[in-house]
Amino acid sequence: MQVAILAGGLGTRLGGRTARRPKSLVPVRGRPFISYQLELLASHGVRRVIVCVGHRSGQLERYVGDGRPWGLHVRYSHDGPRLLGTAGALRHALPLLDSTFAVLYGDSYIPVDYPALLDRHLRGGRPATVAAFENHDRWDRSNLVLDGDDVAIYDAQHRQPGMTWIDAGTTALERSWLAELPAAVPLHLADRMHELAAAGQLAAYRCRERFYEVGSLAGLAEFRRFIHERDRREGPDRQPSARKARAPLAAGVGEA
Repeated sequence: MQVAILAGGLGTRLGGRTARRPKSLVPVRGRPFISYQLELLASHGVRRVIVCVGHRSGQLERYVGDGRPWGLHVRYSHDGPRLLGTAGALRHALPLLDSTFAVLYGDSYIPVDYPALLDRHLRGGRPATVAAFENHDRWDRSNLVLDGDDVAIYDAQHRQPGMTWIDAGTTALERSWLAELPAAVPLHLADRMHELAAAGQLAAYRCRERFYEVGSLAGLAEFRRFIHERDRREGPDRQPSARKARAPLAAGVGEA
């Protein structure tokens, strides 16, 4: 299974924490956030990762390298001088992507069963399958209305009746659908998901695990608490991948 991580954003909501580093390298208990993402993916059997990079990409590439400390094979796709948005960055990475893959937002941590997500996607026969969590506005504003195994409404901008589910931050996609999007122009994945849902072409994978995000100061603080409690209960070295991922912070990435 291949996963693409969208890690090219500016991280403006984090203020000074991203003044000298990309959002993916924001420290959480002494480790850059992306190390937790890679550890999680490896624990679910993912072996190949494409990282779509933009803002301060050199720091991120130096830290992650080829992914071997996590048991992964990592390659990079560069937006270039113009940020392309979430869908545009994926479209730009098209030559590196498998026919079916999953995409993970660079500020999201979703302990979902990735092989089960892929299996649900392949059985559904739709261009995209979004991991949906029954949120009821608890962790963020809900943005999905489900109809059985399909997403009836995906709207990140406007509240709709029956909107109790949320896009948890990872989606299985077909490369053939992505190839139909225009190249080299800024495009946003949320807009494309809205269009797919309206056309009855967006499936849902209902996940029980709540998501975490570090794109906001409140989300970053909550994720730090989650990791602190997890390590207190289980010990920080509960998995081999966690022990191998204890690389030092990248230059200029001190704890904020």
